[in-house]
Amino acid sequence: MDKTYYNPKDLKKFGSITEWNEELGNKFFDYYNRVFEEGSLSAREKSLIALAVAHTIQCPYCIDAYTGDGLQRGITKEEMMEALHVAGAIRGGASLVHGVQMMNKVNKLEM
Repeated sequence: MDKTYYNPKDLKKFGSITEWNEELGNKFFDYYNRVFEEGSLSAREKSLIALAVAHTIQCPYCIDAYTGDGLQRGITKEEMMEALHVAGAIRGGASLVHGVQMMNKVNKLEM
């Protein structure tokens, strides 16, 4: 499959989102860059979290970016895959726990 809906080259254009609203774009990037600074969590840990979240929200640009970033920060493929499984477990669990709503509704309607 040579063509995808997402063009990998567009990731490099991310900074250009400020062109149509410079004030808000700059505020976003100020925030974004601040979030990924060293803090209580290391930049490495934040990169691994970002990779897991990227898979959860299914953003191919973020997956590309944080896979590369993670490798540069020394995150192993095994750590990446384990983080992905954590994200998958949380996403699956979130879907299943909403089944309680269905069960409550069925129980109410069957009364």
